[in-house]
Amino acid sequence: MKIGNRLIGGDNPCFIIAELSANHNGNLDIAIETIRSAKKTGADAIKLQTYTPDTLTIDCDNKHFKIEGGTLWDGKTLYELYGEAYTPWEWHKRLFEVAEEEGLICFSSPFDFTAVDFLEELNVPAYKIASFEIQDIPLIEYAASKGKPIIMSTGIAEEADIQLAVDTCRKAGNNDIILLKCTSSYPAPLELANLRTIPDLKSRFGVEVGFSDHTYGSLAPTVATSLGAAVIEKHFILDKSIGGPDADFSLDVEEFTDLVNKVRDTEKLLGKVSYEISEKVKNNKKFARSLFVVEDVQHGDTITEENVRSIRPGYGLHPKYYKEVLGKRVVKDIERGTPLSFKMIDQQITKFCKK
Repeated sequence: MKIGNRLIGGDNPCFIIAELSANHNGNLDIAIETIRSAKKTGADAIKLQTYTPDTLTIDCDNKHFKIEGGTLWDGKTLYELYGEAYTPWEWHKRLFEVAEEEGLICFSSPFDFTAVDFLEELNVPAYKIASFEIQDIPLIEYAASKGKPIIMSTGIAEEADIQLAVDTCRKAGNNDIILLKCTSSYPAPLELANLRTIPDLKSRFGVEVGFSDHTYGSLAPTVATSLGAAVIEKHFILDKSIGGPDADFSLDVEEFTDLVNKVRDTEKLLGKVSYEISEKVKNNKKFARSLFVVEDVQHGDTITEENVRSIRPGYGLHPKYYKEVLGKRVVKDIERGTPLSFKMIDQQITKFCKK
């Protein structure tokens, strides 16, 4: 699967997405500078959100539309929050241009059919379905029908919800699906992350997997990478002093750079399944154990546990021959500290495989 020019999954590097979200705080210049800074952190992509308050909800302040429950946004209505957070559609073209100038892949989360149509005009390389939209099956079907990779967050989804969303994509003829483990809590506590779900998502649903993170810091994405996440998504902000609805759980430039570095270091550590050793390590085998003469011996003396031992370094016979050489006679005088070799031993020992 490819998003833009990046192959996703397999042995390819983790695809790291900087989520702009509301972190422009209503200022186009800040949005542009955030994208340019995202490139400097090492991110692979910048992601927008394409909605208006009216495409997400209605302007109503009854109890159904009031945000409560200990969130960062308690007391606001949904319409008020989305009015503060949305990215004006007239900015999109310019933001896509800036991302292209920086060599960043740019795509977005659509929240209704009109957003999909709008993003198609910008030729987005992929679509992201947000956690709270995974139940919007008509939206998923419409986005999937465009034939581009579909990334779906699973923050509020149970297994049946995920299966329905995946089946919907496949019925639309789209098998380029990525599921992101996600905790839809802002910020998300570590104990609710349940990152062991990541490899299970991959095997259970037969798709690529990743992690959309709302925890503080970069620990969770690092662990997610070690568990097989092919995609990492994290909110990114130019400077937390900017403020805004998502600032609290976003990473600034220094923090996001640290995240990228940790993910890349994790990839190096994971490497591949291999029982080979590098040339550098091969050179260090000289420090391994081998059989050495540890007492002066004379021609005809018998090899014993006292005069031959398995010690470091590794210039002598392999220690696997130790029992076989015990009791054999040497055919020359040998000084203490000499690596033992077959040519020093009575010829009857030569039946053994040579080092």
